[in-house]
Amino acid sequence: MSSPFLWGVASSAFQIEGALDADGRGPSVWDVFAERPGAVRDGHSPAPACDHYHRWAEDVELLDRLGVNAYRFSLAWPRVVPTGRGAVNGAGLDFYDRLVDALLARGITPVPTLFHWDLPQALEDAGGWSERDTAYAFAEYAAAASDRLGDRVDRWITLNEPLVHTTYGHALGVHAPGRTLAVPEVMRVAHHMLLAHGLAAGELRSRGLEALLTNNYSPVSPATGSEADAAAAHAYDTLHNRLFTDPVLTGAYPDLSAFGVAEVPGVREGDLKAVAGSADGLGVNYYNPTVATAPDEGSGLPFGFGEVAGAPVTAFGWPVVPEGLGRMIDLLRERHGEALPPLYVTENGCSHEDRVSPGGRIADPERIAYLEGHVAAVEAARERGADVRGYFVWTLTDNFEWAEGYHQRFGLVHVDHATQARTPKDSFAWYRDLVAARTASAGA
Repeated sequence: MSSPFLWGVASSAFQIEGALDADGRGPSVWDVFAERPGAVRDGHSPAPACDHYHRWAEDVELLDRLGVNAYRFSLAWPRVVPTGRGAVNGAGLDFYDRLVDALLARGITPVPTLFHWDLPQALEDAGGWSERDTAYAFAEYAAAASDRLGDRVDRWITLNEPLVHTTYGHALGVHAPGRTLAVPEVMRVAHHMLLAHGLAAGELRSRGLEALLTNNYSPVSPATGSEADAAAAHAYDTLHNRLFTDPVLTGAYPDLSAFGVAEVPGVREGDLKAVAGSADGLGVNYYNPTVATAPDEGSGLPFGFGEVAGAPVTAFGWPVVPEGLGRMIDLLRERHGEALPPLYVTENGCSHEDRVSPGGRIADPERIAYLEGHVAAVEAARERGADVRGYFVWTLTDNFEWAEGYHQRFGLVHVDHATQARTPKDSFAWYRDLVAARTASAGA
């Protein structure tokens, strides 16, 4: 009998847990980065976040009310291994132990992610992802986490959106750790993250567990029919959709000559063998498509960005194009054929300027329309033959949205960050009813 389709929501440790100094947790790169003046909008502090570390039972009850059968969350590496390598913090693993047991007691499948951008600061001080040793430290952490939880959790995600962490955190400097490296050194970071995935996947598989990799994907179109725009679209597609996918599925990096890179720095004999075929599933995070233009003079990049004409936008300014998710799934199938493992839409959602009515209701029709369109796109892709096995809304609760602080609200549940009061929005009820209907239909 095939496994049921996973209907879930997704979150990440640093964005919801708070309790940054609790029970032996060490500092992460985001703890340090958020203290820089101007790094986070309006100086918002991540220290409280959603206080999930103390309110996890309340959040599990919300998941139960929502009726989902899966919950994607991340483990905080510095909570489990405070210095990134060496002694394991039993109190940190105790927290995730309790969470996993509570989820399973309610029939909710835990889908943990091992790395959602919160590298222990001690590893960053030693060079971070620029250093090969960080990949080995990650594999050790994966082994420790799976040794504790693997008797109840059989599906793990290694890295979340490594491209975003690589570019925003190591090239543009707008995310932690706030570095602005030259392109070859950025590619070294990318390679070490891919190696970390491959090594961690080996640890997980040796324990009889599944290893997934989650990427952010965006179908790319040229702004016009010009050769310059076509070349820009090809370059951006290579960076966004192939850099962290091709090595896993084909065992080779894509052509990076558009970025002036003939060979990826740091690759050693055996590395790509450890990476090739290392994903038992591929997580697809999708928010919007991309329109590429010829680069502006002096930008240093082989592409620029245009607007998606006629599309509504979210509070983040991202164009809402549900069919783009279906196009991306189709593209992955066309590009990788039988090498493509099962797919899971591991993040999809939108931010809006939610308002609490005097009666306490939070109407968010834009979010409902967004989710309705994207669920339809996933179901249409499945009807075309795509092996998509799960859909996770980003996110359960309004959280700390990285450099945007608390300004961008993605949750199905509104959080008053002054009081931590949780209030389900209209979209919560909509998703609850959708999940109930789809689950009943599948069981009929």
